[in-house]
This record gives sequence, C-alpha cells and structure tokens, in this order.
Amino acid sequence: YESTHTAVATVKDLWERTITLNGFSKAYAMTGWRVGFLCAPKDICDAALKIHQYVMLCAPVMGQIGALEALRSAEDEKTSMVNEYRLRRNMFVAGLNRIGLSCHVPEGAFYAFPSVKGTGLSDVEFAERLLREQRVAVVPGSVFGNGGNYHLRCAYAVSRKELTEALSRIETFVNGL
Repeated sequence: YESTHTAVATVKDLWERTITLNGFSKAYAMTGWRVGFLCAPKDICDAALKIHQYVMLCAPVMGQIGALEALRSAEDEKTSMVNEYRLRRNMFVAGLNRIGLSCHVPEGAFYAFPSVKGTGLSDVEFAERLLREQRVAVVPGSVFGNGGNYHLRCAYAVSRKELTEALSRIETFVNGL
C-alpha cells in the first residue's frame, strides 16, 4: 500500500509541475494560422495570461474554427499524414545516408539534419553551392547555433517524387565535389 500511495503522490506532484504548450501548425497542417494552447496549473495559466493579453488580442476566428474542426473530425487525416511523413522521412534519410551524408532518423517535425563534414565544405558553402549548381534549397545548420555547424536542415514536407528528385540532385552535387 505504501509504495502505491507514494507513486500516486509523485504523479500528482508531476501534474502540478507540468506545462504543455502546443499548437495546430504541424499536426493539423495549419502552418501560419497561429493557433495554440497551454495546459498548466491555474497559477501558471494566470501568469501566462497576464503577458499574453498584452501581446496578442486573440487567435484569428478562421484559425479558431479550423482548429475546432480539426479536433472534431480530422483525426483520420492526421493519422494518414503522419504515416505519409514517416514514409517520406524514412526514404529521404535513407537516401541521404546512401549518398554519404550521415543523418540520424528524426523523431519530430519534418526536417532531416544531415552532416556535410565529410565533403570538405562548410554547411554554408554546401547550401549555397547546392542551390546554385543543382537548384536544391536547404538551410545551413549553423544558423541554429554552433551545434548545427557542418549540418543542413532539409525539409521533407514535399511529395516523395520531389524528394526523389532532390536526392538525385544532391547525389550529383556530392559526386562532383
């Protein structure tokens, strides 16, 4: 009994210290609509509201209606899209690794973060030349801080056909170095 009672108290303590801040942008393809939510203990929500009410009047009505409809009826579409992104991610990351750009499998969002260190180019040089020479746009990882040096941020939020084309162009670029 004592160990169960302690575990319940610990869960309650965690709940009182848990803050969930989320939005609809990625999960429901509502990027740019700026609709989100906060779940936290009342004192945290009250403090956040004091700041929020002077920074933002309210989420746009269109976004509120879209978010409500997403919660009511878009779960199947969301699941389908998550599965599609998983397929794109796995295909794209495998392609990057095959080309020689070491890349771990990301667990969130829709960005791969491959290393270009083995190419002899910095991330900025790689991104600029890849755009100029092969018309593939990526973001140098160094713009996200020192941990991003020699990495690229590559979005895989486009069709598998477009990803296949991008991989082909990246491979051509890497092979030409």
